[in-house]
Amino acid sequence: MEKDRGFTAATLKAAAGASLVSLARFLLPNSCIVCQRMVEQSNPDNLVCSVCCSRMRRVTGGCCRCAQPLPPVGPCRLCSDWPDGFDNVRSAVWLDREARAVVHGLKYGGFTRLGAVAAAEIRGAFSPRSAVLIPIPLGQKRLKQRGYNQSAYIARALGNAFGIPVIEDILARRRETRSQTELTPDERMINVSGAFRVDDDKNGTLEPTAAGIVEAVLVDDVFTTGATLVAAAKCLLESGWQSVSGITFARARTFADTVLAVD
Repeated sequence: MEKDRGFTAATLKAAAGASLVSLARFLLPNSCIVCQRMVEQSNPDNLVCSVCCSRMRRVTGGCCRCAQPLPPVGPCRLCSDWPDGFDNVRSAVWLDREARAVVHGLKYGGFTRLGAVAAAEIRGAFSPRSAVLIPIPLGQKRLKQRGYNQSAYIARALGNAFGIPVIEDILARRRETRSQTELTPDERMINVSGAFRVDDDKNGTLEPTAAGIVEAVLVDDVFTTGATLVAAAKCLLESGWQSVSGITFARARTFADTVLAVD
């Protein structure tokens, strides 16, 4: 009968912890960061309700390389000057109200669990080969202010989902850059030109071909003009990578895209 007596300290602690979590969920239920309504009880820890998730509009069609909506006449001009070896970029959803709330909460609200929400949306737009995920790094000043890199949280969740490695320290900022938010496309390109560097020691020990890794996949939260991804891709290509691509959670519409959009 000794076995029947044995509630150990560990099991009691675990039971008490589970009870406190259940009580907290009951007294302080999560509300959706988009619509502020309570999330479904079936997934009480969610930060975005299923209705708002369903309203996110997926990025489909467009240019076969950059996925940007094609102009009415002629080929895509956005990716025409991209370097050879920067194969493609895909984005999961358009940066509309729901996606914007996710990005804002992840970047500025401290809701790092939204990285998993973003990754869940990306999974429908991303089919990895033998790849390694490399999150776009922050500058040291911005990293210190924010306390974390939002792109790293997306990359980690993707890595767990697909079972592929995430390398966070191979790419770094050579210098601090201005926020891209208010810059024109040309200013964005100038702002991030030469802003990245590859850690040669980390790059050398990785030995992509020998390890069976054929592609570096850059991970970021938002694609606007692609300037940041292009600058980072150039850096990796110059360091010896043969194939680089990019994946982002959301994609901002240009004014022309908004006017021409039919979805």
